[in-house]
Amino acid sequence: MESERERLHQRLAAMDARADAGGGEDRIRKHHEQGKLTPRERLDALLDPGSFVELDRFVTHQCHDFGMERQQFLGDGVVTGYGRVDGRLVYLFAQDFTVFGGSLSGAHAAKVCKVMDLAMRNGAPILGLNDSGGARIQEGVVSLGGYADIFLRNTLASGVVPQISAILGPCAGGAVYSPAITDFIAMVDETSYMFVTGPDVIKTVTHEQVTKDELGGADTHNRVSGVAHFKVPDERAMMALLRELLSYLPSNNMEEAPRRPTEDSPQRKCPELTELVPTNPNKPYDIVELIRALMDDHRFLEVQGQYAQNIVVGFGRLGERSVGVVANQPAHLAGCLDVNASIKAARFVRFCDAFNIPVLTLVDVPGFLPGTAQEYGGIIKHGAKLLYAFAEATVPKVTLITRKAYGGAYDVMSSKHIRADFNFAWPTAEIAVMGPEGAVNIIYRSELANAADPVAKRAELVADYREKFANPYGAAALGYIDEVLRPEDTRIRLIAAFDSLKNKRDQNPPKKHGNIPL
Repeated sequence: MESERERLHQRLAAMDARADAGGGEDRIRKHHEQGKLTPRERLDALLDPGSFVELDRFVTHQCHDFGMERQQFLGDGVVTGYGRVDGRLVYLFAQDFTVFGGSLSGAHAAKVCKVMDLAMRNGAPILGLNDSGGARIQEGVVSLGGYADIFLRNTLASGVVPQISAILGPCAGGAVYSPAITDFIAMVDETSYMFVTGPDVIKTVTHEQVTKDELGGADTHNRVSGVAHFKVPDERAMMALLRELLSYLPSNNMEEAPRRPTEDSPQRKCPELTELVPTNPNKPYDIVELIRALMDDHRFLEVQGQYAQNIVVGFGRLGERSVGVVANQPAHLAGCLDVNASIKAARFVRFCDAFNIPVLTLVDVPGFLPGTAQEYGGIIKHGAKLLYAFAEATVPKVTLITRKAYGGAYDVMSSKHIRADFNFAWPTAEIAVMGPEGAVNIIYRSELANAADPVAKRAELVADYREKFANPYGAAALGYIDEVLRPEDTRIRLIAAFDSLKNKRDQNPPKKHGNIPL
């Protein structure tokens, strides 16, 4: 009896060793030579020590065509299970490129779907560590059906639990659509790429010559396409980023983000902000300096930092609580809203609203970027996305106008009129239909044409207009601005405002869902 028990234990140990071996020593060595970690090494770096519980270690594919029955690897190219990050439950899948190139089979997909279902039932984030060549060709439509099963779960989980995709190698063909539905995509520079069709197909069909990195590398998707939200130099940095990002997020849409204790006093003044906005209204400054000055411990995690740089979005904390920040960037395109900036900010606002994260909006916007490229690109439709997102959001919303808030962009940037809770302004704020120079050209066109000294007259009229309209006090007189703040007191007042809104309850009219202008 004892020998039988020993035999059973030995068999289990042998099965465990096979599962841990992945595609074998040679393939793992080549994997390491490319600067890549194995799935279990990635999970060890990501999760709290000793917290990972693996599921379906011994699953194998059921394909018997093309000699596949002779190629069986335990786990079938993906490691799935659950663990903890800072003590909080997360569900994960980590694809193994050493096994069939991480390609997705029916069994592989079923494993992924199982942990996604568990995450939904238990209200925990889903993390996907993607490293796959795409659908397993030998399984035909079974692999395609497996992708669709995953896409459905991504869609149903959207807005219920946070979904984060780490791209750690290839992600091609149908494989890209699951990450595209998730909330955040992070890529490793030089070793990860995403595209629907690869360079070889493109060369055949369109005769374009392009490398994998040029077509779908981390730089391309962070800077040009906006598909990705983060770029990191290596996989260790990726795991650190994922842990940091999760720290700002709740586990599900019924909870709030965890508080992070700090010694940074909520009564801290910010004297460095007094001189931040230049006296010359056309001179730029860096809005990120303002954001970091306001946040607890000066920490700010910027999202999509390389894309649409005329608007800044990201996460920070005020008074130990997570906030999402949306801010015009005067240092890039003067902070104008354009197609890409509108899309970037709209999606971020909707994420924050879905997951109960209050939104701080910092406004310095001269308007929407003019030009045929913008109009032909659909700035009307895309600008409306940002308007829709702010108007729809029911989380606490606090807005600070630091300088320009002109025209329709004033309305769009979380104005009082679209349900912002508190709207503040600095004394440097200019709230008007348009800038003084443009307004004078229209209002006083005939007077300027008949003036003896048009230049002097125009300067006089511009100064007069600026005194009357290009300030926060007209809006404050109407109640559109709740308070004009001294810059050094801003952090204190923002923390107090968000604290007063912590029990806010607001809702939209009953409906299946709105029809956002896509």
